[in-house]
Amino acid sequence: MGKVIGIFLCPRPGYVMQQFTSVRAFAGRGLEGDRYWFRIGSWSKPGVRVNRQVSFIAIEDIREANQSLEKQFLPEDTRRNILTEGVDLNSLVNKQLLVGDVLMVGIKRCDSCARPSALADKPFFAKTFVDRGGLIAEVLNDGVISVGDEIFEFVEEKGGSIYAARNHGHT
Repeated sequence: MGKVIGIFLCPRPGYVMQQFTSVRAFAGRGLEGDRYWFRIGSWSKPGVRVNRQVSFIAIEDIREANQSLEKQFLPEDTRRNILTEGVDLNSLVNKQLLVGDVLMVGIKRCDSCARPSALADKPFFAKTFVDRGGLIAEVLNDGVISVGDEIFEFVEEKGGSIYAARNHGHT
């Protein structure tokens, strides 16, 4: 069963990520109090609607990447908002997911970059987190996300009915 095991927000680009037990999410806006909610994140552009509202990363990917590193990355060092366990995030691109009572759509994989290394003063994030960078998602409805919430993928059957199914787990 996939679930939320951490929530991290940062009010301004480059500031330290802060850990929370719950957060309010707003459709088309993101997580209240985060830099992307304020539309001032590193990827935000004035006058352009940004779908980069929420970022996810799996604890399994952090652990795997850290195996080859002398200076290991903590979840908050990755600059991602939602830390998951038991979720194959790469499989959720272009899929709807339910996190707590918040419906989202996976927009794209979150590419690894040099920014987490620079801000955490730990080298090799871009190299070791290739294909482990997580997921970027857009918020579709207002609601609350809390540590411990389950994560479900919406699945459509051939007959057209839609149901929520637990994510099949991290691969």
